[in-house]
Amino acid sequence: MIDKAYADFAWEQTEKLLAIDSPSGFTDRAADWVKDAFGRLGFPARITGKGGVLIDLGGEDARDGLLLEAHTDTLGAMVAEIKGSGRLRVTNLGGMRSENGEAENVKVYTRCGKVYEGTLQLCNASVHVNGEYGNTKRSFDTTEVVLDEDVRSAQDTRTLGIEVGDIVCFDPRTRRTASGYLKSRFLDDKLSVGILLGFARYLADKVITPSRRTYVHVTVYEEVGHGGAASVPEGVTEAISVDMGCVGEGLSCTERQTSICAKDSGGPYSYQVVGKLIDAAKRMGADYAVDVYPHYGSDVEVTLHAGHDIRHGLIGAGVYASHGYERSHIDGVYNTLKVLCGYLNV
Repeated sequence: MIDKAYADFAWEQTEKLLAIDSPSGFTDRAADWVKDAFGRLGFPARITGKGGVLIDLGGEDARDGLLLEAHTDTLGAMVAEIKGSGRLRVTNLGGMRSENGEAENVKVYTRCGKVYEGTLQLCNASVHVNGEYGNTKRSFDTTEVVLDEDVRSAQDTRTLGIEVGDIVCFDPRTRRTASGYLKSRFLDDKLSVGILLGFARYLADKVITPSRRTYVHVTVYEEVGHGGAASVPEGVTEAISVDMGCVGEGLSCTERQTSICAKDSGGPYSYQVVGKLIDAAKRMGADYAVDVYPHYGSDVEVTLHAGHDIRHGLIGAGVYASHGYERSHIDGVYNTLKVLCGYLNV
């Protein structure tokens, strides 16, 4: 049985990755970190042409390979307009919502290498001045980035080196509570990358070779819908997304469990794979839930849409408040690791 210490290791790795800003389209530093992290554990890893990371965890039967997919790209924004005031109108990258980002600290990454701080605020954000503050519908047209620089015109801002197309990253505000809760923006899906690193560490420490060839693909365009469309190694017959498990009304999963998804908005997952995931959870004594996600899509569905002839599944630690300030628990991490071990009989 895998020790819970590997869940702690998974979280330690997650914290490090969360500290690297990586919204979709701006993932090179995070991908390099992931490649090096798996490499330090002794597993060959390479950057794909698309910018993701493909890792070989080894295994005996290469004709019945398993691909585990997670993603290191996150939500974020891009400068869409430099206003006459010197403030910035932004457009979302992925499913970032202005309501969830309002009043959050941000960093603006320029192409000249400079990084500036600011805050996403409602336009005319002072309650003592704006009598319509509470009635204003939030969108990226009614909010703006207020730079922490003395800028009063578009030219002032351009003089700093900021231009349209620059990347805007939101502060993750990462922390672990004494009770084991894990809170941060972008647990979706950096927590799962950490979980896969914990799984790899377990294989390396115990000198375990899986009975079937096992690969990891850490994708970098999941949040915009095409992360898992490529880089499926020859011989792979199944792919499992290790992504966030949904927590909310109408679902049974909690942050302390691992979630097995039977169906999401893209349709049902492989009945056979879902059944094997449930069997693995039972054998390993993992606390799990099976749920149907109402508004969700995953890397492995994109893999199937790209034409790959494989079976697919989806698991992940339960995450509350998805695409906002998210929360999970170290027990959910541990239960997900148990299911991975059970599925591969390691």
